[in-house]
Amino acid sequence: MRYFILLFYSFTFLFPATSCERNKEQSDKVFLFSYFTGRGEDGLHWAYSADGLHWRALNHGNSVLAPSVGKDSLFRDPCVIRGGDGNYHMVWTTGWTDSYIGYATSPDLIQWSEQKLIHVMDYEPTARNAWAPEVFYDEKDDKYIIFWASTIPGRHSAIDHGGKENGYNHRMYYVTTRDFETFSETRMFYNPDFSVIDCTLLENGSEFYMFLKNENPNPPEKNIRFVVSDDPEGPFPTVVSEPVTGDYWAEGPTPLVVGDSVYVYFDKYREHRYGAVRSKDLKHWDDVSEQVSFPGGIRHGTALSVPKEVFEKLKESFEK
Repeated sequence: MRYFILLFYSFTFLFPATSCERNKEQSDKVFLFSYFTGRGEDGLHWAYSADGLHWRALNHGNSVLAPSVGKDSLFRDPCVIRGGDGNYHMVWTTGWTDSYIGYATSPDLIQWSEQKLIHVMDYEPTARNAWAPEVFYDEKDDKYIIFWASTIPGRHSAIDHGGKENGYNHRMYYVTTRDFETFSETRMFYNPDFSVIDCTLLENGSEFYMFLKNENPNPPEKNIRFVVSDDPEGPFPTVVSEPVTGDYWAEGPTPLVVGDSVYVYFDKYREHRYGAVRSKDLKHWDDVSEQVSFPGGIRHGTALSVPKEVFEKLKESFEK
């Protein structure tokens, strides 16, 4: 899922801040992780961390916001960012077969607007789904990019399903908006020669890294890779990197800058746990899955950093 997106850092490996500058900058921040549990019936959950390795559940592991839109009233794959207007914007998957996604906004992560639907795939009557949406704020053009995975039967290059995956063959689509009231027409965002889901963006200086899941089932890939563009709308190369994850199935990548490293967290969904890889140069990756700890039951979410005062008010509001 959101490319996250890391709106709070102007981060570049070519001209990195000094260790003292980074430590001072991050001492005023707290890392948050939005996630869901189970099938997504109970809504938004938060975890928090000071070091990017050890994560604790907020609100004793209970939901802080219940879903209220969509025919299935599910709340899966929440992506939260801070926008150019200073507010937080959230999108999520509302159901397995929906042609729309959920949206809400908040000034403080405590009080949320009325939830609404964004009808991103209504123009395609055969579209089977709209999964794992992410939202990214393009500061240069002062607009938001919302992207997600959909299967439109017969539309894309065929893949060998091997009798698996229920015939899904995903590609990434997107819309843009400046106000979350009016939206561009839906367009293709990423169309490689494999089934792709869970794309997320990381801004690194003048480059945009898109981490993604290769979803091909036969033979199974099920790993995290990345591509790079100089524009958050792309185009992104269809020739992807080698996997940055190991010999296990992984999905739902989300990046986070911690000090002078980038972490990419992901759901090791067959093992029912979270893992992570870490890099200082976005070329060489170390698997630190055994070093990270997350609340039990955590599923596909996104990482972000927030001002300490925002976190303190959030924690106080739900842990009185």
